[in-house]
Amino acid sequence: MMAQSPLNHRPRPRGFTLIELLVAITILAFVAVLGWRGLDGIIRSRDKLTAEMAYTRGLQLAFAQLQSDTSNLAGTAYLNRRPMIAADNNRITLVRMSMLENEPTRLLVVSYRVRDDGVLVRRESNPTRDLRELDTLWQAALGDTDTSASVVLQSGVQAMAMRYWADNQWLPANGTAPVSGTGVPTGLEVTLAVQGQEAPLVKSYLLGEL
Repeated sequence: MMAQSPLNHRPRPRGFTLIELLVAITILAFVAVLGWRGLDGIIRSRDKLTAEMAYTRGLQLAFAQLQSDTSNLAGTAYLNRRPMIAADNNRITLVRMSMLENEPTRLLVVSYRVRDDGVLVRRESNPTRDLRELDTLWQAALGDTDTSASVVLQSGVQAMAMRYWADNQWLPANGTAPVSGTGVPTGLEVTLAVQGQEAPLVKSYLLGEL
């Protein structure tokens, strides 16, 4: 009887069964879903953080612009007892000096408003040295009839409230500040209530030339 060749006893290579393939595909799909959820969460967090940083930067720029305006507030020496600042809910109007190199000092009217759509805007008039023209610009700013272009500073502002620092105490800002006697302000406090912020943002300013 002939002996069988050893080649006939070599084990045949075993492949994956259909069930094993399905289990492997299911595991890979589960891992892929977990990885996608993690990546999606990272992207969402990054986008949210970027938006919050941009929003905060906008508020900082708005406060910085207001600080520049209040620190250059015109004094009585330039205005001849005319009003220099008026503040009420959601609005500030002031007269500031414009001092450019090699040019005489001029005056311009600056206004801040919170529009009905929650956008804080800033508007400034053309500079002038004529006090009669300044009176016209002041009244136009108070009546919102000025035609100068407005600059958007920040959206999502729910309210803006102000107080004057006068007579060693904070007093509600209810319109035009006095220019002589008692109650002449030397400081201004601005409170902004913005969307997404539990606490309002508060900033205090010294009024430059008062």
